[in-house]
Amino acid sequence: MDEGYANLPTSHLLGSVPAVTPDERNPAPAAAEVGTSRLQQFPPARGANGGGGGYQPPGTPPDGDVETKTNWKGYFNVASYAPYFNVDTDVVVERLIGSVYPMDGFFRKIDANPDMYGPLWITTTLIFMLAAFGNFATYLMQRKTDLNIWNFDVGYFNWAASVMYGYAAVVPAVFFFLFQYFGSRPSLVRFWCMWGYSLFIFVPASVLLLIPVEFLRWVIIVLAGGASSWFISSNLKECTEGADLMVLIASAAVLHFALALFIKVFFFA
Repeated sequence: MDEGYANLPTSHLLGSVPAVTPDERNPAPAAAEVGTSRLQQFPPARGANGGGGGYQPPGTPPDGDVETKTNWKGYFNVASYAPYFNVDTDVVVERLIGSVYPMDGFFRKIDANPDMYGPLWITTTLIFMLAAFGNFATYLMQRKTDLNIWNFDVGYFNWAASVMYGYAAVVPAVFFFLFQYFGSRPSLVRFWCMWGYSLFIFVPASVLLLIPVEFLRWVIIVLAGGASSWFISSNLKECTEGADLMVLIASAAVLHFALALFIKVFFFA
């Protein structure tokens, strides 16, 4: 009997439960446990092959373009528009310079990464500047005659907000549908981006329009309106895809110049 017991494995003599071997002390984690541990990391770590990296908000399209979304509910999700505000200062400054000094290729530059941060910032800044500087310019002009007839016109802000926001949002959308109707395939987001940046030249122009000399004011607004109109027309040619849409391009340039004249006549008369 003693010899029979001596031949039994010694690793199983510690009761009915087998002893833990060294290889079993550090078992490999199960697949479910690995997935659970990764979910606890925020944002998720990038994989070894570069896949699955970075946090993407729910509803964000793979290529960052809202127009490719198949689910209509994504249009009402704020996170869907987050990629259009994901730009740094260098990109915005470069696009501002490109809008002041019109150059060919602006539409191609924003093709891969159109943003809404710049247009929204430009339009809002222009609204406050037109309302404030418009009243101040009226004060400078009327101070020479009779200061008693001047008063601060709060309605300038309402007009500036209605016209600027309406122009920056509605006009690009109208031309987007017109271009599509005549066979071109533009992008609405890129139109909004381009039209928004085209308004930046009126920001420094509104400062120069404080000069209380009527002739210089007309020269300033004509130069600003002409440069901004040429910026619009030259970049619209890049999205025509060879189609003969010169009538639409000329209409956009004329409408943009009409906006410049409205700024001069209404706010800096």
